[in-house]
Formats: sequence, structure tokens, C-alpha cells
Amino acid sequence: MENLEILRELNSAVSTIKKEIGKVIIGQEKVIDEILIALFADGHVLLEGVPGLAKTLMVSSLAEILDLKFSRIQFTPDLMPSDITGTDILSSESSGQRKFEYIKGPVFANIILADEINRTPPKTQAALLQAMQEKQVTAGNTTFDLQRPFLVLATQNPIEQEGTYPLPEAQLDRFMFKISIGYPSYAEEITIVETTTFGEAKKLKPVLTAETIKQIQKSVREIPVSSHVLEYAVKLVRSTRPNEEESPEFIKKWVSWGAGPRASQFIVLAAKTKAAMEGRLTPSEADVSDVATIVLRHRILVSFAAQAEGLTSED
Repeated sequence: MENLEILRELNSAVSTIKKEIGKVIIGQEKVIDEILIALFADGHVLLEGVPGLAKTLMVSSLAEILDLKFSRIQFTPDLMPSDITGTDILSSESSGQRKFEYIKGPVFANIILADEINRTPPKTQAALLQAMQEKQVTAGNTTFDLQRPFLVLATQNPIEQEGTYPLPEAQLDRFMFKISIGYPSYAEEITIVETTTFGEAKKLKPVLTAETIKQIQKSVREIPVSSHVLEYAVKLVRSTRPNEEESPEFIKKWVSWGAGPRASQFIVLAAKTKAAMEGRLTPSEADVSDVATIVLRHRILVSFAAQAEGLTSED
């Protein structure tokens, strides 16, 4: 009964969140929906889009509306793991004694915007991805728990790839979704230019708290899923693997590696969250289909033959 009340609160809160974020973000409703699904499902997101599409504003506004602590990390080639996680410094006490004190890095926040994650070397990428997976940071002999909820939104620029360090497939798999942000429509762009070049910035009101979000994440996991929906999700993911007998011929021809079991888990969890956000108590096969692309697009590796034909994993 308590879970039911929490999920009802989620349904009403989602429309309020969208209304608030609509004060500063014009359009991008689908992207906002997908980010909210990841947040309430306790997953992380890889955002891909050209510069100037308000990715930073979108994420920082969402943190403000949800009353969560926000950090932005600009990834550069000289960024070190300690720049993200924190470091020990030698400090002096009033008694004159000296001791090492751990200063927490920007990863100790609820919502992290990891800007241009593919611009930093693998060692630094791994430090963030370890924190994402373990929800902990270890410094010396001490382990620190990260604040919950904990959501990482990492951005990549799809245009300029010179001097970048592409994320390995095993690390890409840590992200629940890969979301592509496109250009606004003509009407949306007119509104964007008009509203951002006149008047003061809009003030946003908090809608949820960290504690409520944690309760929602727990309640989402307890939503029941019918066996035919579960089987549909698993069969869908298994059919992306070229070595499976039941895979379609085009998969065997164009795909080198398909998605692993984590994709099945994320699809079911995302379908549950989507249903709850829309006020339904159990997901359908349509929910599975709706979230499949954003879960699978960074988990399917196309073959050289497909690349020669200009085909991508999304195709």
C-alpha cells in the first residue's frame, strides 16, 4: 500500500517537474522523459549531441527542481583521477600537529554532469566509472559512500573525434541509456532565442527531495512484471546476438557482438519506471519497445561489412 502511494506521488510529480523545467528548456520533452526514467530507475546516462543544445542547463535545472546537489566536471586530457574523487592534503591543527585530511572531489554530489567524458585518458574515465558502479570511492585505506540518489550524465560530442579516448565497450555497458539530443525545430528555436535574449532567468521551484527519490527507486524495483513482458524483453536482447540460432539473418550478417544480460535488466527496469511515471502499475510490451533503442544503441557492435555499407547500431 505504501509503494502504491509513492508511485502515485511519482505520477503527479512528473508532470510538475516537466512544467518547471519547461520554464528554461524549450522542447526536448522526449530527452527529459528518458533522463527522468534513468533517475528513477537508478541508472546512468550517456548524452550525445553537438555543442549548444543546453545539455548543461537541462541537467543543472533538473538538479535544482529535484533539490539535489549538482556537480559539473569538465573532462580534459590533463584531468587526474584525484581531480574527480578527491585527495589527501596535509593540514595543521591548533595544537601544532599535522595530519592528512581527505578533501572530497566533485563526484560527491547527487547529479554529476561529466562533460565530454571521451576527452580524458582511460585512467580518469575508469575512476568515474568505478564510482558509478560501486557507489563508493576508496582513498588509501578508507572507503567513502557516495550520496544517494547518484546519477551521472556523461556527454560526448559526436562531431570532433580527434584527440579523444573512446570509452571501451565494457565501460559503455555501465550506462543504462545512450540518449541522442537533436537540433530543435524551427518554432522551438524561435522561442529559445526570444526567451533567452530578453528578461531575467526564470526561477525554479523544488518538486521532490532526495529521500523521496530514494523511496521511488525502491518502489519501482518492486513493481511486478508479467511473464510474457519479461520473456519479450529477454528474447529481444538475445536476438541481437549473431551466434544465437533464433537471431534474424540481418543480425548475423551485420552485427559482430550483441547486447549482454545487463541490457535485459535495464530494459525491464526502464519499462517498469516508464509505466510508473505514466500512472500504470505494470509495464507492457509497448513499454519494452519504447525503451529498447536507448538501452541497446551503445551495446550492439556492427560488423566491418555493416560499416562499409554505412550502417550503424541504431539502423
